[in-house]
Amino acid sequence: MRETKKELKFFTIPAYRKEEEYLSKMHAKGWRLTRVSWPCVYHFEKCEPENVSYRLDYNQEGVAHKNEYVQMFADCGWEYLFDFVGYSYFRKVAGEGQENEEIFCDDASRLEMMRRVFKGRVTPLIVIFFCMILPQLSMNAFGYGGGSRAQDVIALCFVALAALYLVLFSAFAVQFYQYEKNLDITDNKYKAKYVGVAALMIFFVVFIGSVFWLSR
Repeated sequence: MRETKKELKFFTIPAYRKEEEYLSKMHAKGWRLTRVSWPCVYHFEKCEPENVSYRLDYNQEGVAHKNEYVQMFADCGWEYLFDFVGYSYFRKVAGEGQENEEIFCDDASRLEMMRRVFKGRVTPLIVIFFCMILPQLSMNAFGYGGGSRAQDVIALCFVALAALYLVLFSAFAVQFYQYEKNLDITDNKYKAKYVGVAALMIFFVVFIGSVFWLSR
């Protein structure tokens, strides 16, 4: 019987809750997480099936003060496992009626973590999009580059990359909106923010579609 196993899984930036559920289900089946490696390979070892909660936190300030950060969670019964791409992994044996125990005390704390994720993971993607991908698409849209076969292929690659970025941005925006909605935030400021995001996404979809059409 195998004592270890590996599984390839991919979770988007805002889908950390699904990752937590996946790890808890694996432990309930008798597979305990040992580490995560590139490209999104989860390593498990055989164990007794047990009801264990897995939780992820994204806190660069906490990682910078590792001892205090880990001890804070240990005081609440959470076992620190490791860090991977900015996330810290924790687990805790769930007691009677505690299957959904959280490391965050309320939705506001979860929203704050999402803001930290946005700052640490999404902001660099936005910078790349506006500083590299968008200028290249603009050049293609206005006919710069000569129109050779190789350049047409490069243009289509940038179109595909831009489309992928928009999917990621849209997924994160939806997740962020759901958290704020759970907090019963109905201020017009938040409504205007998401209307603006939706309008911007529509503009980029039309723009990328136009570049794709012109690159054919």
